[in-house]
Amino acid sequence: QVQLVESGGGSVQAGGSLRLSCAASGRTFSGGVMGWFRQALGKERDFVAGINWINGNTKYGDAVKGRFIISRDAASNTVYLQMDSLKPEDTSVYYCALRRGGVINTQRTLYDYWGQGTQVTVSS
Repeated sequence: QVQLVESGGGSVQAGGSLRLSCAASGRTFSGGVMGWFRQALGKERDFVAGINWINGNTKYGDAVKGRFIISRDAASNTVYLQMDSLKPEDTSVYYCALRRGGVINTQRTLYDYWGQGTQVTVSS
């Protein structure tokens, strides 16, 4: 079993920045994909970004391209999401997730483990 714990959420004004962290612990994993998803109130949980743990390849959702950057630190089993130029429409609960496979898939149903989520609120 793998546990994922997010941190770094909060409130920020439009144009500001936040950095989310997701620490993985428990059963070790040698590969896979770490992803970030977000879910606004009353909406579907959407793909934000993903990173292949082994080769570092990344993929982003269209809404965040050019503004968000996903990265990972293998030594600490932590994945980060740097969020810049934040907009009110970025307001959501952000979740990290782990998929045991090499393909960065955007479908949430293909991810095996989930964190508890962290709230990000962007005010105008």
